[in-house]
Amino acid sequence: MRSMRFVLIMLATLLLTACASSGGYRSADGYDRYCNNCGVVEKIERVYGDRKGTGGGAVLGAIIGGALGNQVGKGDGRKAATVAGAVAGGVIGNNIEENRRSQPRFEIFVRMDDGRRLVIEQPTLDDLRDGDRVVVSGGRVRLL
Repeated sequence: MRSMRFVLIMLATLLLTACASSGGYRSADGYDRYCNNCGVVEKIERVYGDRKGTGGGAVLGAIIGGALGNQVGKGDGRKAATVAGAVAGGVIGNNIEENRRSQPRFEIFVRMDDGRRLVIEQPTLDDLRDGDRVVVSGGRVRLL
């Protein structure tokens, strides 16, 4: 009797295993494939507004401005030109960085096949829409 119950349990387990989904996607050749970085776009939000600058633009601008200012004049004039170039370069570099960082961008909410939920921020949509099947790689979302 015990062995019969065991056989029935094993048979039921095998039948249920056959019904389980692979969690993958069907490729063009008709075979199921599993993808660790695949998911579905749940929603897309366009985000505006200022993001804080890192200061990298100001530092780089100051270095370039100081180097250019150092090419002007001799003696004390050269020192003054170097300082003025560094200050002007820092201001310009900071403004450039802030302008780049305040551009509109998109936050793409993706439900991954393994259940994780990711939010990826990128500057363009590349024809993505809600419900699209996507792959996430290199910090970007692309159509599958």
